[in-house]
Amino acid sequence: MSRTVYCQKLKKDGEGLAYQLYPGEIGERIFNNICKEAWASWQHKQTMLINEKHLNMMDPEHRAFLEAQMVGYLFEDKEVEIEGYKPQN
Repeated sequence: MSRTVYCQKLKKDGEGLAYQLYPGEIGERIFNNICKEAWASWQHKQTMLINEKHLNMMDPEHRAFLEAQMVGYLFEDKEVEIEGYKPQN
């Protein structure tokens, strides 16, 4: 049985994540306030960021950068800036 959450990113009710995908307090916040659709959107942006900026997930600074981008995107209505990428309308 799926659960419904009010998604802070999309400003609507949506299907919640099945389990907490990210550790700690931020992960709990995502689990309780972000829907599957918004999380999938973030994952797409995250992949583009990792590839574009050649991030190494073993580097704590790169992980901190990515986490800050994630929080900004999911909770602060900030758009992820990826060089050369123009979203389709």
